[in-house]
Amino acid sequence: MTISDSALDTVLATLLAGGHLLVEDHPGVGKTLLARMLASGIGGRFGRVQATVDLLPGDIVGANVWRPETGDFVFRAGPVFANVVLVDELNRASPKTQSGLLEAMEEEQVTVDGTTRPIPRPCFVIATQNPRAGYDGTYPLPLAQLDRFLARVSLGYPDLPGEISLLRTEPPAASPPVTNPLELLDAQHAVRALHASDAVLAYVVELVRFTRAHERVETGASPRAAVWLLQAARARAALDGRDFVIPDDVRALAMAVLVHRLELRHDGSHAAAEEVVAQALTDVPVL
Repeated sequence: MTISDSALDTVLATLLAGGHLLVEDHPGVGKTLLARMLASGIGGRFGRVQATVDLLPGDIVGANVWRPETGDFVFRAGPVFANVVLVDELNRASPKTQSGLLEAMEEEQVTVDGTTRPIPRPCFVIATQNPRAGYDGTYPLPLAQLDRFLARVSLGYPDLPGEISLLRTEPPAASPPVTNPLELLDAQHAVRALHASDAVLAYVVELVRFTRAHERVETGASPRAAVWLLQAARARAALDGRDFVIPDDVRALAMAVLVHRLELRHDGSHAAAEEVVAQALTDVPVL
């Protein structure tokens, strides 16, 4: 697997910020391998869901199963009870099934038959979706659901040397753990305490407000987007060995955090949304 430095920075910042990741890409570029290696790297449990049109919410969160030998129901946990959960081709699942992820992503719990159960912490959801063009039988993710993902990233195809190297070597079965879930949870809590000056806070808010006021935008980035952009910037600062946030941290992650949250009036492509965010990064001054 090959992945660009900028994409890897976004993945790690999303993990450290305690958010969830949306990967939009073509099949066969290493999305599953990335998720498996992350799970191995944090010494956590890996769960995988292959979304299909007949997938049910219970296939993700779990269900109560009748046991005739004991005469009662026993809860059978679904794949979401893991530290890294890959939901492959999420946009092939029905909206009802897509919504089954929301409680787990937002509240770190699931409710089945009126009983609420916590899921393991931390829980990092990586959802993939096929590009819109050329793929039938998909349900576009609504804006309210897209807003639950801290960042969107595309791995892309490897360059020529990278693809040749891929053919020469066998992919690793697993990466050695560099931490464990409890240490990662502590790191996520520590990231939230990193210092961000009033000027940085104002810069984050002005970027978000720029998208709302843009003439091409129907629905701009939400206040949640501002919260996640700041949290991602804090994570990037920590990865860079700093205990304070600088504007470059915000700028480096603005595309990944904001683009998928924008709904444009006449052009729904990612390229058009990227142009809006690029203009925001050009026009909004760093205070």
